[in-house]
Amino acid sequence: MTVGDRAPAFTLLDETGSPVSLSDFTGRNLIVYFYPKAFTPGCTTQACDLRDRHERFAAAGYAVVGVSPDPVSRLARFREEHRLPFPVLSDPDHAVAEAYEAWGRKKNYGREYEGIIRSTFVIDGSGMITKVWHNVKVAGHADRLLGEIA
Repeated sequence: MTVGDRAPAFTLLDETGSPVSLSDFTGRNLIVYFYPKAFTPGCTTQACDLRDRHERFAAAGYAVVGVSPDPVSRLARFREEHRLPFPVLSDPDHAVAEAYEAWGRKKNYGREYEGIIRSTFVIDGSGMITKVWHNVKVAGHADRLLGEIA
């Protein structure tokens, strides 16, 4: 996915088991971020950094959703424990991550495997991708993102 592409449509269950679709955000700017696994150090830091800046994102006209392969029950605990003000969506078969090219070969401590490539997409109200980050470094990402959109 690159800037100027139409964002792939999706419908995923949020942490309450309710469906959330890309089309729910028509007419609004949206930040979709893909993260590997709830409650891991990097994913928790990323979610909390976005939480702590949520009002600034909202003031700039952006909604936020997180997407991971975690089951709904794990996401419910994650959102509650960290008081996340945005929905976190379950993509257990990673079909949406694949559509956004946020799923692929990774290497960790010399071991290769398939998994989420930490990525962030900014989507405008008409469904077009306006910003893309792959292989996101968690430290400072929320501030860099704000700097790009605010």
